[in-house]
Amino acid sequence: MSKPLQPLLHDATVVLSAPTQVWSAPDGRMTGGIHGLYHSDTRVFSTYRLSVGEISPEPLAKDSVSASSVRFAALARNIDDASADPRVRVETLREVSAGWMTETITIRSTLKEPITTSLRLDLAADFTDMQTVKVGLAGSTESAAISAAQGPETLVLIQNSIEAALTAPGATIGCTTDGGSINLIWNVNIPAKSEVTVSWTVEVTDSAAVVNGASDEPEWLGLSVTSGDSRVSRWVDRALEDLRALRMTTSAHPDETFLAAGAPWFFTLFGRDSLISARMLLPLGTALAGSTLRVLAGFQGTKTDNATAEQPGKIMHELRAKELLIPGEGVSLPPLYYGTVDATALWVCLLVDAWRWGMSEEEVKELLPNMIAALEWMRTDGDSDGDGFLEYVDLTGHGLANQGWKDSGDSVQWRDGRLAEGPIALCEVQAYAFEAAAGAAELLDHFGLEGAEEWRQWAADLAIRFRAQFWVADADGAYPTMALDANKLRVDTVTSNIGHLLGTGLLNAEEEALVAARLVSPEMNSGFGLRTMSTDSAGYWPLSYHGGSVWTHDTAIAITGLSRAGFHAEAAELSRGLLAAAEAFDYRMPELHSGDARNAGKVPAPYPASCRPQAWSAASAIAVVASALNVQPSRADGKLLTSDRCELGSLSVTGFRVNGALVSPIEVE
Repeated sequence: MSKPLQPLLHDATVVLSAPTQVWSAPDGRMTGGIHGLYHSDTRVFSTYRLSVGEISPEPLAKDSVSASSVRFAALARNIDDASADPRVRVETLREVSAGWMTETITIRSTLKEPITTSLRLDLAADFTDMQTVKVGLAGSTESAAISAAQGPETLVLIQNSIEAALTAPGATIGCTTDGGSINLIWNVNIPAKSEVTVSWTVEVTDSAAVVNGASDEPEWLGLSVTSGDSRVSRWVDRALEDLRALRMTTSAHPDETFLAAGAPWFFTLFGRDSLISARMLLPLGTALAGSTLRVLAGFQGTKTDNATAEQPGKIMHELRAKELLIPGEGVSLPPLYYGTVDATALWVCLLVDAWRWGMSEEEVKELLPNMIAALEWMRTDGDSDGDGFLEYVDLTGHGLANQGWKDSGDSVQWRDGRLAEGPIALCEVQAYAFEAAAGAAELLDHFGLEGAEEWRQWAADLAIRFRAQFWVADADGAYPTMALDANKLRVDTVTSNIGHLLGTGLLNAEEEALVAARLVSPEMNSGFGLRTMSTDSAGYWPLSYHGGSVWTHDTAIAITGLSRAGFHAEAAELSRGLLAAAEAFDYRMPELHSGDARNAGKVPAPYPASCRPQAWSAASAIAVVASALNVQPSRADGKLLTSDRCELGSLSVTGFRVNGALVSPIEVE
């Protein structure tokens, strides 16, 4: 018996508006694997087949109208005449909004005679949990019965907390008693040289949902980016469209918007992902940052609970409606899980940066108690063994073994391929902590609170310890190790983690120069972005999730750090790699892609199970533009400081904000 396989995503078409998403083949059909209509971590329909005159139309074209709508064009040659030119077309417009999917199907004919035919849609109700689909076990496990209630042109399906109400005006609806097989049939008459349109809609609700779609408009409406390189504006436009579709709120606070991590698996609140994405988008305004900070502050830990990894002051990792079980991996996470070592420091960093970009004094002041609690966590529970570094270890045996952003089981390994043993102190987490402490000291001073000097000294001491314990050397010189293992030994693999150190203040100028040179070396720079692991490591493989692939956001963070540290040529080199990748992926950057060298092929190979769209991959477009312009906010006078030249060529940007107000258009050659 073959083992179950995670469905591949790279060649599927998705339309979405969180928490609803529809995955299909490029021609609109749903035939298996990832395909289906999903809502709130449940697949409602798993198969979809359209036929005209009992024959499936032949695919002609696909037009991705937006992140939430797509148009499929096909030919119905079985009801056409015998001429060479196709004269009967079928167009299907599929539109998704939060909790809704609507299809408008139009048959167009230029024949001189009318056509009488039938249009049939076959569906299968599924109601399979998302994680079951993810591990390739859909259909192999029993689930609760589906109840079906049918009325004229309507059908309501219910399983547990999920209700799907289907409406098909003018159709005859057929349904098996268990709701598993459904057909909609329209008998249509198409006049000569005319068209006929039918439509159907499904509304899906989940009474147990802990997250929902956002109803407000994003603050970045009106952003305009033009460039001498058209790829820049195309990437930005596609990214903003995707980010709009990823906006969510919690059920408890429907007015506080955050970004879901990504489709299809992560349509919920993730501490690290939501924070990094909001931070990248600060040039567009502080509203998203403010709401993200408040939502996460509402879940900030208040007690010690090993089962959930909660600790006082700690920021959570992810929120689900129920326990998250990953069959075959031995992972079982509670609905509210705190297993992340970096989100707490990143929360503080976002608060500091949001204040610098003009978040109101009142909003910042309201969150200062949460900031102080987060700082305390960094030097108490965050440093579990008292050595002055933040580290992590899973105490349950069924949580995440690795709790930095590279959270796969084999992501922290030695150059010879051995896996590191925890507790593990990651290099980038120390940089986040340094930046958080130094930035928090600035806020404490500004608001007249005690403790600023104490936290400046804590950050300074951390930098000294880091310099003494994290640096190693090889034939190419010195570099920061990825991590310290349980025995405080330096895990010597060269990884992209070091790119996160730049611009944080943790390193001195000489050290930053060493890191910058490593990042653009042929071992790390694939030509399509920054590899997660150097090619000279035993564990390197270009299609390894965290061991050689390229992650867009990871490269964008390195680009931001390079720019802050003054290495503009190196930042531009990595930026050009991402632009080449964006073009290859039709400007919707996936979660990750292959780390194959650019000279090995003209386009990057997809990582076939990569999520898309992904919030921080999309937000990276703004980070790259901001880095190219070297933008710095001046809160005092509401101005935006930029460089007088751009390594990526001419750039013109309208729509950046400081202190909540639009700044003058930026024009840089």
